[in-house]
Amino acid sequence: MMKMEEIRLKARALGIKTEGVRKNDLIREIQKKGGNFDRFGTAKDYCDQWSCCFREDCLPSVRI
Repeated sequence: MMKMEEIRLKARALGIKTEGVRKNDLIREIQKKGGNFDRFGTAKDYCDQWSCCFREDCLPSVRI
């Protein structure tokens, strides 16, 4: 599971402001910038976003 500081570092590297932004919202912004759907935490049983770096955190039953 990715820690908040790692998420902030990823966001800053993409030019996303991180101050005062909740974790899920920050991850969704990173997903959009990375070319993935911004649906972190909404998948139920399946996720087709194979290149998303948050895939395993979003859907723990899916192991890469």
